[in-house]
Amino acid sequence: MLLDIQNLSVVFHDQDAPFSAVKGVDLQVAKGEIVGIVGESGSGKSMIAHTIMGLIQRSACKISGKVLFDGTDLLTMDRETLRTYQGDELSIIFQEPMTSLNPTMRIGKQVEESLRIHTDMTKEARRARALEAMELAELDDPASLYDKYPHELSGGMRQRVMIASALVQRPQLLIADEPTTALDVTIQAEILKTLKEINRKEGTAILFISHDLGVVRHLCQRVVVMQKGQIVEQGPADQVFHQPQEDYTKRLIAARPTRRKLKGSVRHG
Repeated sequence: MLLDIQNLSVVFHDQDAPFSAVKGVDLQVAKGEIVGIVGESGSGKSMIAHTIMGLIQRSACKISGKVLFDGTDLLTMDRETLRTYQGDELSIIFQEPMTSLNPTMRIGKQVEESLRIHTDMTKEARRARALEAMELAELDDPASLYDKYPHELSGGMRQRVMIASALVQRPQLLIADEPTTALDVTIQAEILKTLKEINRKEGTAILFISHDLGVVRHLCQRVVVMQKGQIVEQGPADQVFHQPQEDYTKRLIAARPTRRKLKGSVRHG
């Protein structure tokens, strides 16, 4: 198993009373698998992603359980060791690229930034790898985009730049945290198609996080449904959508528009 999360809990103590953001979560992602996590805002799905990536300030909360990546517990690593996994073995794509991209840095340099930090590759080799990643992310004419700035690209192209940045070190697991929410319907469908192609060509496992059941059903092989920090149901996508067992899942599916082919996003809560 590539990712094996066991009894994960995240409790924050910086409020009047302790707040449990994640409660006893067990979740697995096999090599080459696409798994979706769905749930309304505040269900804990993004908190799981941030915990896997080591993006939560440990002093602000108590994290218990295990997050095993290829058999190694990410939670017991020191920060320096964890950084060797970030980008190299694990990468994440966020919802809004304009908050993640540096507006003063050219696109190509941003795509290859993790290579400068984590490898001793030459300038020429970094550029070649960056162009390869941009092509994998289905950006047209990567060489011409390499020297452009983020504001010169469309929203869909900027999201593809973020995908290229996440793929440049060829990670085994790609975490996509609401990556299509800010995009229009047509671009959303294209990004989902790109992620499917990356999974097929590279064998990259994907943990896809969304509030949108239609998107998850379109992309994922297995689905995990979360509510208030807990998993309420999980299983193969067809089973969860056609034969949901839990009342909460049934309500989510019932609230989803019946005639829909990736036509926008509907938030459940």
